Order: sequence, then structure tokens, then C-alpha cells
Amino acid sequence: MEQNDTTPPEPQPAAASAAEVMPSLEESLKEAERKAQEHYDAWMYAKAESENIRRRAMEDVSKAHKFAVERFANEMLAVKDSLEAGLAVQAGNIESFKSGMELTLKQLSGVFERFNISEINPVGEKLDPHKHQAIGMVDSDQPANTVVSVMQKGYALNDRVLRPAMVMVAKSKE
Repeated sequence: MEQNDTTPPEPQPAAASAAEVMPSLEESLKEAERKAQEHYDAWMYAKAESENIRRRAMEDVSKAHKFAVERFANEMLAVKDSLEAGLAVQAGNIESFKSGMELTLKQLSGVFERFNISEINPVGEKLDPHKHQAIGMVDSDQPANTVVSVMQKGYALNDRVLRPAMVMVAKSKE
């Protein structure tokens, strides 16, 4: 009789097949150590990257503080040039000197406007201690604590007071 080639394979012991499927404890440990090292390396890279970002941000903020007024300073140079040119004129009358000063003041006012610097000139307003500094009281027909006169104008930058206006206020009528 002929033998059939489709004979089933001989069964192998269960321990041998389990050993082929399950990695050894040493292999599991090596795999876990490898993954732990990968995670540690990734964490160190992220830590270094975040430190670089923090350092660059600090440098950017430092440069912003240092050079924040650069544009304003460049605009002010033109005003200084105008003042120096006015002082350099040898012959001239008071009218020409006055008109030169008015032009320079107009130039300065233009710079202030471009940089949102506004005057605080509160004549007739109620005293506001956030914007005004009362330096005296005078008799007046106006209600008490109303600004009667301004001794020195105040200035605000984007609605933040740079210098309060120095004012005289009305006394109460008692």
C-alpha cells in the first residue's frame, strides 16, 4: 500500500511551543529597558527644546525692552534737528524765531500724535486724582474741587498717565 503525504505532523511537547511564543524574562527586561531609554531620550530632548524656547523668549523680551523706543527716538531726532537749526540762525527777528518755534512745536505734536501721547489739560473738569495733581486751592465761582487753572499740562500714553497735570482747584464756598 501507498503512504499518504498528508500525514499529520507529530505533536511537539507543549513546553517547546510555549517557549517559542513567549519571550524569555531577559528579553522582556531588555525590551523594557530599551523603551525606557527611548522615553528618557525623548524627555531629555523635549526638556532641552523647552529650555531653548524659554531662553530665546527671554532674549526677545530683553531686546523689546531695550529697543522699544527706537522708532520714537528716530522721530524725535527730527525735532532736535529743527531746534538746532533754529538756534544756528545768526540774524533774525523775533517773528522768524517765533515762527520757527511754532513749526518745531507742530512737529513735536505730530510725533506725540503718532505715538498716542495725549495732553491732559483739564480746565473746568472735576479733579481726578488719577490724572491730576492738585497743588493749591483758590477762590472761584466754580463748584468745589473743579480745576480752575493748569500750572503744568499732564500727558498720557495710550490712556496711561505718564505725568499728571499740576492744577489749581476751586475751594468750597463755606
